[in-house]
Amino acid sequence: MSLPNIFTLSRVPLMFIIVALLYAEWTGSASLTFVLFVIAGVTDFLDGYLARKRNQVSNFGILMDAVTDKVLLLGIMIALVDLGRIPLLKEPLPVFLVLLIMGREFLITGIRLVAASKGVVVSADKGGKQKTVTQILAVGSLMLGGVVARDIDPFVALDLVIVARVFDYAGLGLFVVATVFTLSSGARYFRRYSNLVFSS
Repeated sequence: MSLPNIFTLSRVPLMFIIVALLYAEWTGSASLTFVLFVIAGVTDFLDGYLARKRNQVSNFGILMDAVTDKVLLLGIMIALVDLGRIPLLKEPLPVFLVLLIMGREFLITGIRLVAASKGVVVSADKGGKQKTVTQILAVGSLMLGGVVARDIDPFVALDLVIVARVFDYAGLGLFVVATVFTLSSGARYFRRYSNLVFSS
Protein backbone atom coordinates (compact mmCIF):
# COMPACT_ATOMS: atom_id res chain seq x y z
CA MET A 1 0.00 0.00 0.00
CA SER A 2 1.33 3.45 -0.92
CA LEU A 3 2.21 6.05 1.70
CA PRO A 4 -0.60 8.45 0.61
CA ASN A 5 -3.17 5.67 1.11
CA ILE A 6 -1.72 4.86 4.55
CA PHE A 7 -2.12 8.53 5.54
CA THR A 8 -5.70 8.46 4.23
CA LEU A 9 -6.70 5.33 6.15
CA SER A 10 -4.97 6.52 9.35
CA ARG A 11 -7.73 9.10 9.89
CA VAL A 12 -10.28 6.41 10.77
CA PRO A 13 -8.47 5.08 13.89
CA LEU A 14 -7.54 8.68 14.76
CA MET A 15 -11.25 9.50 14.88
CA PHE A 16 -11.87 6.82 17.53
CA ILE A 17 -8.94 8.06 19.63
CA ILE A 18 -10.05 11.70 19.34
CA VAL A 19 -13.65 10.89 20.26
CA ALA A 20 -12.52 8.81 23.25
CA LEU A 21 -10.35 11.71 24.43
CA LEU A 22 -13.26 14.15 24.07
CA TYR A 23 -15.00 12.19 26.83
CA ALA A 24 -11.89 12.16 29.06
CA GLU A 25 -11.79 14.58 31.98
CA TRP A 26 -8.14 14.49 33.04
CA THR A 27 -5.96 17.56 32.70
CA GLY A 28 -4.34 17.76 29.29
CA SER A 29 -6.89 15.56 27.52
CA ALA A 30 -8.43 18.54 25.68
CA SER A 31 -4.99 19.66 24.48
CA LEU A 32 -4.06 16.16 23.33
CA THR A 33 -7.38 15.89 21.51
CA PHE A 34 -6.66 19.12 19.65
CA VAL A 35 -3.11 18.04 18.77
CA LEU A 36 -4.37 14.74 17.33
CA PHE A 37 -7.02 16.61 15.35
CA VAL A 38 -4.29 18.82 13.88
CA ILE A 39 -2.30 15.67 13.01
CA ALA A 40 -5.38 14.29 11.23
CA GLY A 41 -5.60 17.53 9.25
CA VAL A 42 -1.90 17.32 8.37
CA THR A 43 -2.33 13.76 7.07
CA ASP A 44 -5.25 15.01 4.95
CA PHE A 45 -2.88 17.51 3.33
CA LEU A 46 0.02 15.05 3.04
CA ASP A 47 -1.87 12.24 1.33
CA GLY A 48 -2.98 14.52 -1.49
CA TYR A 49 0.39 16.26 -1.77
CA LEU A 50 2.39 13.02 -1.83
CA ALA A 51 -0.01 11.33 -4.24
CA ARG A 52 0.37 14.18 -6.71
CA LYS A 53 4.14 14.53 -6.21
CA ARG A 54 4.79 10.78 -6.59
CA ASN A 55 2.21 10.40 -9.33
CA GLN A 56 0.32 7.90 -7.15
CA VAL A 57 -3.15 9.40 -7.56
CA SER A 58 -5.58 6.45 -7.73
CA ASN A 59 -9.31 5.92 -7.84
CA PHE A 60 -9.02 4.21 -4.44
CA GLY A 61 -7.25 7.24 -3.00
CA ILE A 62 -9.76 9.71 -4.41
CA LEU A 63 -12.74 7.77 -3.03
CA MET A 64 -11.22 6.84 0.32
CA ASP A 65 -9.90 10.33 0.98
CA ALA A 66 -13.44 11.67 0.77
CA VAL A 67 -14.86 8.84 2.90
CA THR A 68 -12.24 9.07 5.67
CA ASP A 69 -12.70 12.86 5.90
CA LYS A 70 -16.42 12.31 6.41
CA VAL A 71 -15.90 9.56 9.02
CA LEU A 72 -13.44 11.71 10.97
CA LEU A 73 -15.46 14.92 11.00
CA LEU A 74 -18.91 13.37 11.48
CA GLY A 75 -17.68 11.19 14.35
CA ILE A 76 -16.25 14.21 16.14
CA MET A 77 -19.34 16.36 15.45
CA ILE A 78 -21.64 13.70 16.92
CA ALA A 79 -19.45 13.50 20.03
CA LEU A 80 -19.41 17.31 20.41
CA VAL A 81 -23.22 17.43 20.23
CA ASP A 82 -23.54 14.55 22.70
CA LEU A 83 -21.19 16.29 25.13
CA GLY A 84 -22.95 19.63 24.80
CA ARG A 85 -19.74 21.28 23.59
CA ILE A 86 -21.51 23.23 20.84
CA PRO A 87 -23.07 26.38 22.36
CA LEU A 88 -26.84 26.21 22.24
CA LEU A 89 -28.64 29.25 20.88
CA LYS A 90 -31.70 27.02 20.64
CA GLU A 91 -31.34 23.52 21.97
CA PRO A 92 -32.12 21.52 18.79
CA LEU A 93 -29.85 23.65 16.56
CA PRO A 94 -26.54 21.71 16.75
CA VAL A 95 -28.27 18.35 16.26
CA PHE A 96 -30.21 19.73 13.30
CA LEU A 97 -27.02 21.10 11.70
CA VAL A 98 -25.20 17.78 12.13
CA LEU A 99 -28.15 15.89 10.63
CA LEU A 100 -28.14 18.20 7.61
CA ILE A 101 -24.42 17.64 7.13
CA MET A 102 -24.79 13.86 7.59
CA GLY A 103 -27.65 13.70 5.10
CA ARG A 104 -25.62 15.55 2.49
CA GLU A 105 -22.49 13.46 3.06
CA PHE A 106 -24.34 10.13 2.76
CA LEU A 107 -26.18 11.32 -0.36
CA ILE A 108 -22.99 12.39 -2.13
CA THR A 109 -21.17 9.23 -1.02
CA GLY A 110 -24.01 7.23 -2.57
CA ILE A 111 -23.64 9.18 -5.81
CA ARG A 112 -19.88 8.54 -5.75
CA LEU A 113 -20.42 4.80 -5.32
CA VAL A 114 -22.96 4.60 -8.13
CA ALA A 115 -20.68 6.66 -10.37
CA ALA A 116 -17.73 4.40 -9.51
CA SER A 117 -19.78 1.34 -10.46
CA LYS A 118 -20.17 2.94 -13.89
CA GLY A 119 -16.49 3.74 -14.23
CA VAL A 120 -16.74 7.43 -13.26
CA VAL A 121 -14.68 8.77 -10.34
CA VAL A 122 -16.22 11.81 -8.66
CA SER A 123 -13.40 13.81 -7.11
CA ALA A 124 -13.79 16.77 -4.77
CA ASP A 125 -14.34 20.12 -6.47
CA LYS A 126 -13.51 23.57 -5.10
CA GLY A 127 -16.84 23.79 -3.25
CA GLY A 128 -16.34 20.38 -1.64
CA LYS A 129 -12.87 21.33 -0.44
CA GLN A 130 -14.21 24.65 0.85
CA LYS A 131 -16.87 22.96 2.97
CA THR A 132 -14.29 20.49 4.37
CA VAL A 133 -11.94 23.31 5.38
CA THR A 134 -14.81 25.20 7.05
CA GLN A 135 -15.89 22.06 8.93
CA ILE A 136 -12.31 21.56 10.13
CA LEU A 137 -12.10 25.19 11.32
CA ALA A 138 -15.44 24.88 13.13
CA VAL A 139 -14.47 21.68 14.94
CA GLY A 140 -10.99 23.03 15.68
CA SER A 141 -12.41 26.22 17.20
CA LEU A 142 -14.79 24.24 19.42
CA MET A 143 -11.87 22.09 20.57
CA LEU A 144 -9.76 25.18 21.35
CA GLY A 145 -12.56 26.42 23.60
CA GLY A 146 -12.15 23.24 25.62
CA VAL A 147 -8.35 23.62 25.69
CA VAL A 148 -8.61 27.14 27.10
CA ALA A 149 -11.35 26.32 29.63
CA ARG A 150 -9.96 23.00 30.93
CA ASP A 151 -6.19 22.99 30.39
CA ILE A 152 -5.15 26.66 30.58
CA ASP A 153 -7.66 28.68 32.63
CA PRO A 154 -7.20 26.70 35.92
CA PHE A 155 -3.45 27.36 35.90
CA VAL A 156 -3.22 31.08 35.12
CA ALA A 157 -4.13 34.16 37.13
CA LEU A 158 -6.26 35.63 34.35
CA ASP A 159 -9.89 34.61 33.91
CA LEU A 160 -10.00 33.03 30.45
CA VAL A 161 -13.62 31.90 30.53
CA ILE A 162 -14.56 34.69 28.11
CA VAL A 163 -11.77 33.62 25.73
CA ALA A 164 -13.08 30.05 25.84
CA ARG A 165 -16.60 31.24 25.06
CA VAL A 166 -15.29 33.29 22.11
CA PHE A 167 -13.81 30.10 20.65
CA ASP A 168 -17.07 28.27 21.38
CA TYR A 169 -19.28 30.81 19.62
CA ALA A 170 -16.79 31.23 16.77
CA GLY A 171 -17.01 27.47 16.36
CA LEU A 172 -20.80 27.64 16.30
CA GLY A 173 -20.72 30.43 13.71
CA LEU A 174 -18.30 28.46 11.55
CA PHE A 175 -20.50 25.40 12.06
CA VAL A 176 -23.47 27.28 10.58
CA VAL A 177 -21.33 28.50 7.66
CA ALA A 178 -19.99 24.98 7.14
CA THR A 179 -23.55 23.66 6.96
CA VAL A 180 -24.43 26.22 4.27
CA PHE A 181 -21.29 25.33 2.27
CA THR A 182 -22.00 21.62 2.74
CA LEU A 183 -25.55 21.88 1.41
CA SER A 184 -24.66 24.18 -1.49
CA SER A 185 -21.77 21.97 -2.65
CA GLY A 186 -24.01 18.91 -2.26
CA ALA A 187 -26.61 20.52 -4.50
CA ARG A 188 -23.95 21.18 -7.15
CA TYR A 189 -22.73 17.56 -7.00
CA PHE A 190 -26.30 16.31 -7.31
CA ARG A 191 -27.07 18.51 -10.34
CA ARG A 192 -23.82 17.46 -12.01
CA TYR A 193 -23.97 13.71 -11.40
CA SER A 194 -27.63 12.82 -10.73
CA ASN A 195 -27.96 11.64 -14.33
CA LEU A 196 -25.54 8.81 -13.46
CA VAL A 197 -27.77 7.72 -10.58
CA PHE A 198 -31.04 7.71 -12.49
CA SER A 199 -29.75 6.44 -15.82
CA SER A 200 -30.11 2.72 -16.50
